[in-house]
Amino acid sequence: MTSKSGGRQDRLKVRVKTAKRRSTASTRWLQRQLNDPYVAKARSEGYRSRAAYKLAEIDDKYRFLKPGGRIVDLGAAPGGWSQVAAERVGSAEGKGKGRVVGIDILEMDPVPGVEVLHLDFLDDTAPERLREALGGPADVVLSDMAPPTTGHKQTDHLRIMGMCETALEFAREVLAPGGTFLAKVLRGGTEAQLLNDLKRDFDKVRHVKPPASRADSAELYVLAMGFRGGDAGPGDDAGPGDAR
Repeated sequence: MTSKSGGRQDRLKVRVKTAKRRSTASTRWLQRQLNDPYVAKARSEGYRSRAAYKLAEIDDKYRFLKPGGRIVDLGAAPGGWSQVAAERVGSAEGKGKGRVVGIDILEMDPVPGVEVLHLDFLDDTAPERLREALGGPADVVLSDMAPPTTGHKQTDHLRIMGMCETALEFAREVLAPGGTFLAKVLRGGTEAQLLNDLKRDFDKVRHVKPPASRADSAELYVLAMGFRGGDAGPGDDAGPGDAR
């Protein structure tokens, strides 16, 4: 039996009619966006995307965006993650605390406290240009990148894992010892080779799914903390809740 409050919520939901030129899938996506509380919250609080809350929620729990930190945001556009990073490391205050550099091949409007490098992070010059912009190695490398989906689960999984592996290669070049790597993956398990690489290079590796990540989405994040650098040996065993 539907409660009165539930019935009221149903009545308040925005319903979108299927236009002649809009597919059913597009209509469903639009209706979900219009009824998404994180979308409304992002709009009211000035964030460029609902994804900003995913990073904020992960950092609320694991605390890796520290005041004064040097952060790189790969595939930064439209800038939601860069906004959160700038707020938390202090660069948004304009007082010289912390540095955030966003890298993307797409054009991106300026973000207070963020230096944007308009280039492909696979460019041979990208690591050095990043270190110059940060004034040293990065404390955190973020990647919320994902290739366009095909609708074929296995293909989409392989493509996003490949992108994560590429981001990890970049992170190895620019991270300071003790640094953190956070990247998007898809449910279905991190590929064995990537997981082994992460465990070799970092002290702690875990999968996380923040509340802002839709429950019906296969999206997950892999969080690796305590970068050992190139000369590190075997590390600690994975702890409770860590990826295995």
